Amino acid sequence: MEITKTSIQDCLVIKPAVFTDARGYFFESFNAERFDEATGLDVHFVQDNQSFSSYGVLRGLHFQKAEHAQAKLVRVLKGEVLDVAVDLRPGSPTYGKYESVILSEENKLQFFVPRGFAHGFVVLSETAEFFYKCDNYYNKASEGGLHYADPALNIDWQMPAERLLVSDKDAVLPFLSEINLS
Repeated sequence: MEITKTSIQDCLVIKPAVFTDARGYFFESFNAERFDEATGLDVHFVQDNQSFSSYGVLRGLHFQKAEHAQAKLVRVLKGEVLDVAVDLRPGSPTYGKYESVILSEENKLQFFVPRGFAHGFVVLSETAEFFYKCDNYYNKASEGGLHYADPALNIDWQMPAERLLVSDKDAVLPFLSEINLS
């Protein structure tokens, strides 16, 4: 596996070693020992999630608060998405900054999003199957969110705003200046 550091500490892009031949391809999508060794992180994933979405669907920006915060290792099984992580770690020099990466079935890249980040993605292909591992269990009482169109973030979702399909819940999430992380 090849690790690429981003402009935000501990946000990592992971490129697996993919073996292809006339039959197709094979790659090891996750190996805890290799992940820990390659990243220098000690992460223990406990939950896997998967979603299916159509073109223009924007899911996010979501996070879990306090002791329920989650690190995520995300990837796309089918299709293509723009994946976004926003640093919400108090005192971080990159607080309020975001990192984005195109994840697709073709590039097979994975994106590691540490605890303390809001996370979301938009589907750039006709449909997409999105898969991710979490290092903490979901807790409804600790869920939080950040508005995807917050001008303070200025996220380039790589498609016109009128093409975005956002849930009613996500459409009314607070701006960065309004969020409560406790």
